Amino acid sequence: MSSARLEDVELMHRLGLAARSTLMTGAATGAEEIVVHGTVAVCDPMGGLYLPETQMLIVSDLHLEKGAAFARRGMMLPPYDTIATLNILSAIIDRYDPKVVVSLGDNFHDRKGSEHLSTELRLMIMAMARGRDWIWINGNHDPDGTVDLPGTCTDELLYGGLVFRHEPSLISGKGEIAGHLHPSATVRRREKSVRRACFASDGNRLVMPAFGVLAGGLDLRHQAMHGLFNRETLVAHLLGRDRIYSVRYGSLIG
Repeated sequence: MSSARLEDVELMHRLGLAARSTLMTGAATGAEEIVVHGTVAVCDPMGGLYLPETQMLIVSDLHLEKGAAFARRGMMLPPYDTIATLNILSAIIDRYDPKVVVSLGDNFHDRKGSEHLSTELRLMIMAMARGRDWIWINGNHDPDGTVDLPGTCTDELLYGGLVFRHEPSLISGKGEIAGHLHPSATVRRREKSVRRACFASDGNRLVMPAFGVLAGGLDLRHQAMHGLFNRETLVAHLLGRDRIYSVRYGSLIG
């Protein structure tokens, strides 16, 4: 299957999740518990990472208002990406009821996204943030932070023995939870190639999958990933329909 076709299938998987999000209640029976730098973390098939010890939920690369950003440049995309992404976010927040939510940058697709957000969508975010701490990590798409939304904006967060930032550091990855690269991985299943967004971790650092429904993915074997992980211990935790599939790096294709 061609790379473009794999990307289309991956996109439809994410949009399908958005359509089912209102039906997703209760514990994630298909979640995968891993350890990152001594901290227990739960990879959820919706694309969020939950840390039970600190009751923190992490998501990354929401790319809210991507359709609107493209429209401002004269390129038309369906304008439903933000509500679809927020529906999934609302469902995973209901699932874990976290005390802290951290969004790891590229929260909006451009600098104007949060400023032009509709009242309906703004109120939806406010409802999700009510009664909990909300931290927006600044990304390369939205380095100026958010406008008139609840929470705190910062470039980096140190919390619970971990460091949270948008772009992975090339100096040291120990205890790092980052985004930016939108990792995905391809496996062979029933003689077909299947590509899905994934959590990528070698036990020392973790790079998050993109949460936004139109965010896309970059293959874990891409040169942009080189030097970030110990490949001998690197595992891709792929987002399935209702469970996580954990595959060692050496068993991936592509």
